[in-house]
Amino acid sequence: MRDPNFTNWRKSTRSSGGANCVEVAHDATTVGVRDTKDRTGGTLLFPTDGWRAFLGDVREGVFDPS
Repeated sequence: MRDPNFTNWRKSTRSSGGANCVEVAHDATTVGVRDTKDRTGGTLLFPTDGWRAFLGDVREGVFDPS
């Protein structure tokens, strides 16, 4: 997967505001996720459809947060 040059980074609304914050950006085909504290530390890249499926599973409680 190509490494896009995202310009639309935003802090996740689910970040606690403390040490556990992530930023998310996207274009038409790719979603990027990175650590707010270490923006140069790397970016996880996901296909947009896969990211949407993951978020749907999270909303439905497929993943147990405990």
